[in-house]
Amino acid sequence: MEHFIKFTNQSQGRDRIFRATQYTCVFLRYLLRNDSAREEAVKKLQGLESSMSSGRKLFRLGNTVNSLDAAKRTLRLSDPVLRFCLTVSNLNRALYFICDNVLWARNVGLLRDLDKERWRLNASRYYYFALVMSLTRDAYVIAQIMVQRARHRQKAGQQMDGHAAGASHFLPKVDAFLSLLFESLRNHPPVVLDTVKNVCDLLIPLDRLGIYQTNSGVVGFCGLLSSLLGVLSLARPSLKMAP
Repeated sequence: MEHFIKFTNQSQGRDRIFRATQYTCVFLRYLLRNDSAREEAVKKLQGLESSMSSGRKLFRLGNTVNSLDAAKRTLRLSDPVLRFCLTVSNLNRALYFICDNVLWARNVGLLRDLDKERWRLNASRYYYFALVMSLTRDAYVIAQIMVQRARHRQKAGQQMDGHAAGASHFLPKVDAFLSLLFESLRNHPPVVLDTVKNVCDLLIPLDRLGIYQTNSGVVGFCGLLSSLLGVLSLARPSLKMAP
């Protein structure tokens, strides 16, 4: 109970819970869309989804500053690939939150003459680019782990049979590659968690931008899954990927 209270006292924790509820509503509305007996339930789910979305926009009012501060920190990373990917990702997140804040101001009536659809598309674009850079970071980290594992395998093989198999001539088959991938990620759950979460999140802007259109059921399920993974990584910091 103490951990739950600590989690819900964080603004990020409340945002994750609201997000999970929002996408649960999206997913359930899709499942009940053809059930005429559940029309009232569908309307209630739509209203709850809208409330959760508005609440999340309020929680995110300060996230632009947080993203800019994160970009300042990632600029100091020694690895050039990580430095580039994470800094660009954080800057795009900052731009996304600016658009989100403007949309919140429009919804509460602070801004009137505003092209709402244009700002929504811009927000989706920045969110998309942020996720692409995050996934690029994930792929880079996974590649590094696999290289280290392959070297460990090679070293172990040399000790066992007394001869080296040149890494430059090593062309693994699909099953060998998958085996290496599984072994590499088995002891790195934060990388797996972050990659799955980003892949799920990526489908949301892809659908909104018309790049890869699915349906609200897929969007709702992917949003719910990524939200639950976000809750897990926030509740257990050891599962959060760093940097």
